[in-house]
Amino acid sequence: MNNKVLMENLRCIPDFPKKGINFRDVTTLYKNAECVKIMLDELVELYKDKGITKIVGIESRGFVMASALAARLGCGIVLARKPGKLPATVIKESFSKEYGVDTIEMHIDSIDENDVVLIHDDLLATGGTAKAAYKLVQHFHPKKTYMNFIIEIRDEGLHGRDLFQGIELTTLMTI
Repeated sequence: MNNKVLMENLRCIPDFPKKGINFRDVTTLYKNAECVKIMLDELVELYKDKGITKIVGIESRGFVMASALAARLGCGIVLARKPGKLPATVIKESFSKEYGVDTIEMHIDSIDENDVVLIHDDLLATGGTAKAAYKLVQHFHPKKTYMNFIIEIRDEGLHGRDLFQGIELTTLMTI
């Protein structure tokens, strides 16, 4: 989609969090009301007819638009969080990122087999975080799973999308 306003407001920070990584700072989109409206309107248009019952927001930037979209679609939101942040019994999945190893968790009663789930995060790069979230969601055997990211990075030889063959995956911006 690469909306011009979104592209103009996206900040790139070279060598963060380590040398050689060009960090795409989605917070510059979140602080701009016009950008938030554009992103939310585009997300609603993509998913309004999909029967979404739960949106999984991935910690922490994925929570922002997942929450707004859940309110607009009239569905629930499930949090995929870092270890130790959820108070009840959880399932967990570890994964490699472009700059380390991490784990995410979800409550074991978050999703059921009648749910249609959208997994949402701010960024798709290597796909490690998203793949872990997808594996967690599949433990619940939902009817259908979709995936969405605000930004997909391909310009640095990153091919996170390749991990999700056969899964409907959309992005608002591709770099």
